[in-house]
Amino acid sequence: MTPPPPPNLLHDAFSADFEHELRFTRSVLDSSNPLLEDLLGWDEQGPRPGLIAVVDSGLHDATPGLSKAIEARFADPALPELRETIIVPGGETAKNDSNVVESVLSAIDLNRIDRRSLVAVFGGGAVIDAVGFAASTAHRGVRLVRFASTVLAQLDAAIGVKNGINRFGKKNFVGCFDVPVAVICDEAMLETLSDRDWRSGYSEAVKIACLKDAPFFDLIEKNADRIRERDIDASRPVIHRCAELHLHHITRGGDPFERAEARPLDFGHWAAHRLESITDFETTHGEAVSIGIALDTMYSHLAGRIERSQADRVVEVLRRLGLPVHHSALHGEAILNGIEEFREHLGGRLTITLLDDIGRPVDAHEVDPEVIARAADLLA
Repeated sequence: MTPPPPPNLLHDAFSADFEHELRFTRSVLDSSNPLLEDLLGWDEQGPRPGLIAVVDSGLHDATPGLSKAIEARFADPALPELRETIIVPGGETAKNDSNVVESVLSAIDLNRIDRRSLVAVFGGGAVIDAVGFAASTAHRGVRLVRFASTVLAQLDAAIGVKNGINRFGKKNFVGCFDVPVAVICDEAMLETLSDRDWRSGYSEAVKIACLKDAPFFDLIEKNADRIRERDIDASRPVIHRCAELHLHHITRGGDPFERAEARPLDFGHWAAHRLESITDFETTHGEAVSIGIALDTMYSHLAGRIERSQADRVVEVLRRLGLPVHHSALHGEAILNGIEEFREHLGGRLTITLLDDIGRPVDAHEVDPEVIARAADLLA
């Protein structure tokens, strides 16, 4: 009997379980703090894993003795073996300079960092993005631990499962998704920040409150002046709640790797990413997000959605946090190119998040350039 021909189509489905761990602590490199043993301790079965540390130059310069503290902490034989510490440029330079990724890949190679070893990155969101991209592509994935050192990183950037770098004048044009071993948020590291970098991070807290949690917006509004003045007792609950909302969006939102056409956590970001590019990154990401939130909130009002009084609350809380809500680059054709760049980055049809009210987002699939111009005028 002749056997049946092989099928022309083979199809199956599979899923994979991931764990995403976020730890808040203080002075993580202090030998009395057991967090690193808890997270990274090895069971002495097989060779001791290796580790390279990659440090944001901004954090390094603001923290005398940091490299020696990292070396001393990982001298503990219960932890992975530190094989090299390298310093890379901080800020958006990390994502614009291809040498950053190359230097991390070279260190992984020279120090024989394998898939059971680790890359530990200490820094802000841009450095974490770039170093994470290098780690996730070496050996098709070296394990990464993120030590988030800025407000923006601790409440947003370090929590995402995205890694990326900028190319062709476009934000995150090259990148991938990968889940870190852990995200460690050390409150003491926030004390190294300039006032500008401290304030910049809170735009992302306003963003997620507008999208997901109106009572959280009320809390930020109530404490905005204390947060701007770096009152940690007022700031800590905001950082923690924002991080929690971001974590739950990734783990419970049903689209951790952003395969759907909508990206609701990118409220305000079509303009923000374009604004960063056309100002040659002199505008920080957090500042650009603040301006983008203000623009899209006012657009939502002019489009007949959110009430003017509620829109004004959003803009005013950004101002009270010490954040900008307007830039001259909002006026003109250059900013509008961000709409198509955003659509291209998403794939498929344009989807931009607007507000029906604080805590009530809505997707829009087209925007009116004339209304964008009017919204920008209201903010000037």
